Amino acid sequence: GLEADGFAVDIALNGTDGKWMATENDYDAIVLDIMLPGINGFKLCGELRDAGDWTPILMLTAKDGELDETEALDTGADDFLRKPFSHLVLVARIRALLRRGKSERPVELRAGGLRVDPAERRCFRNDEEIELTAREFGVLEYLVTHAGTVVSKSEILEHVWDYEFDGDANIVEVYVRHLRKKIDIPFDTETIQTVRGAGYRLLATSS
Repeated sequence: GLEADGFAVDIALNGTDGKWMATENDYDAIVLDIMLPGINGFKLCGELRDAGDWTPILMLTAKDGELDETEALDTGADDFLRKPFSHLVLVARIRALLRRGKSERPVELRAGGLRVDPAERRCFRNDEEIELTAREFGVLEYLVTHAGTVVSKSEILEHVWDYEFDGDANIVEVYVRHLRKKIDIPFDTETIQTVRGAGYRLLATSS
C-alpha cells in the first residue's frame, strides 16, 4: 500500500533484521510494530536512540494500549498509531513525520526556568523536582518544545492524545490548570500564559 502511494519501502520481519537495516541504511522514517520476533519494538527503538539514530519513528500500538503508547514515547518514538487504523491515516502520519525530518533531541529541554528531561520523564524548577503524571508531562513537554510560541488546544490534543480522541477539547484546560498548580503557583511565577481565543504560550524565560 505504501509503495502504491509512492514510497520506497524496505520490510523487516523481525527486530534483529530491522536493527541491522536501520543501522546500514539512511531511512527517512521507520514504521515499527511492537510485537516483533528477536528484538521487540520498544527495545529496538531504545537501542536506535541510544546509538544516536534520530530517524523519525512511528510505533504501532495495541487498540487499547495506553501503556504501550506511554512506553513507545518513553523509548523515543516520535508518534504512535493505535490498531486498527486506516491506510489513509497511516500515510498521513508518515508524511507528517517526513515533514518534521530528523533532528537530534537534546538531553534536556529548558524554558521558563524549567528543566525537562524527556527520556526520564522528569521536570525540575530551581533544582527542585516536580512530580507530574504522564499526561501532565506530555502537555508540558509539548509546551516547552514550542516555548515562546502560541499553541492551540487542538495542537496539544493531536500530539498528547491522538487523532481518535473524541472527548471534550476542554480537557486541555484541565491539564493546564493542573500544571500551573505544580510548576507555577508554588514558585510564585507565571510560566504558562493563556492567549485568549488562540491557546497557550509557555514563556521562553521565567517571569
